[in-house]
Amino acid sequence: SFLLIQYEGAYLTDGKALSNWDVFTSISGKIADGSHGKVSVDHYHRYPGDLDLMKDLGVNSYRFSLSWARILPKGRFGDVNMEGIDHYNRMINAILKRGMEPFVTLTHYDMPQELECRYGSWLNPQIREDFEHYAEICSRHFGNRVKTFANCTSGGSDIEPLVTAHNIIRSHLAAVSLYREVFQEKQKGKIGIVMNAIWFEPVSDSLADRLAAERAQAFYLTWFLDPLVFGRYPKEMQKILGKDLPKFTRDDLKSSKNGLDFIGINQYTSRYAKDCLHSVCEPGKGGSRAEGFVHSNAIKDGLALGEPTGVNWFNVYPQGMKEMLMYATERYKNIPLYVTENGFGENSTGVLLNDYRRVQFMSNYLDAFKRAMRKGADVRGYFTWSLLDNFEWISGYTVRFGMYHVDSNTLERTPRLSASWYKNFIFKHTSSQSKDDA
Repeated sequence: SFLLIQYEGAYLTDGKALSNWDVFTSISGKIADGSHGKVSVDHYHRYPGDLDLMKDLGVNSYRFSLSWARILPKGRFGDVNMEGIDHYNRMINAILKRGMEPFVTLTHYDMPQELECRYGSWLNPQIREDFEHYAEICSRHFGNRVKTFANCTSGGSDIEPLVTAHNIIRSHLAAVSLYREVFQEKQKGKIGIVMNAIWFEPVSDSLADRLAAERAQAFYLTWFLDPLVFGRYPKEMQKILGKDLPKFTRDDLKSSKNGLDFIGINQYTSRYAKDCLHSVCEPGKGGSRAEGFVHSNAIKDGLALGEPTGVNWFNVYPQGMKEMLMYATERYKNIPLYVTENGFGENSTGVLLNDYRRVQFMSNYLDAFKRAMRKGADVRGYFTWSLLDNFEWISGYTVRFGMYHVDSNTLERTPRLSASWYKNFIFKHTSSQSKDDA
């Protein structure tokens, strides 16, 4: 997987406009090390070599996101930037030439700053028109070769989260309707969604904490997925938020009947869930309606759930991968799944070529992935995060997820132990599959 600001660089190159993340990273104190993504790992110019690294590993698909601000610098209020279209066309052709399939995420947290300035982006229902227009441009220019499109809806906003999430969901439904009506029959592609997915374990066996774990999923994951599959918000949210939940239109509900061809799961970590609805919680820890009256934490009785990594949000708990895939399988039945992100991050600005902890992580999580498949999870693919060290959002370059180290001065890529391990893993499993098929 490669995602835009984390990899691409080429800030304002070839007609690209400012994105919301370009602006955010320029604000002093927002990024841990004061860095930005203006260059990142310069994938924009170095993608041929990076694709060669992927081909050498043996991967058969490449997930990446497009820059909305590179394709439509002013959203629907301006022209298509053909330099941006031409760049992605060259990259898609290069991917196919190397025998890999492109798996395209339309937007991953970023958008033209123009839309933020004009009307507040996801806080305004107008964003639906802009996203639909953007999806149409991408489908028209790339859909003859890209057979898998996704939108990443994870997150939303700390400001008015219910409004933000509602506009994200409605925008996705508009894009799905457009794709199905105009492009899908001819292009024969799929459109789905990618979600960050944390597995929540009840902090105790009490009924209150077990229900709290269910509420935690409702207020984190199924908040977005249930409307796209069932046409309604999760019952846990309805019970707590009631009339404060935004309403869907008749057209939204019509679109939701076939809103997903697949679900992408970004699965890294797990947490405990503690009830704060019927129990006493410390002030500020899950006591709000917007959190479902749940306090989530990776620590119980002084011990971590799984193995701490040094990255504050991230502990290693492979069982959470299996549980998450089985949960999605049981809740959403016939909808195929992809693990769209999974990987190991370390707090380091060093080289760390002997990354044995990453190798152990990948081995254990892939084993949990296989256990879920054996139990009936319809998982169609796995994407590791990540090929290269990169710009990790508010952590900047202080956290390393790459199977390849990237020198911050020369941008030279150097393989770590995990790259060799992953190459052998892929070879072993594709070889055994070939023998099974023979």
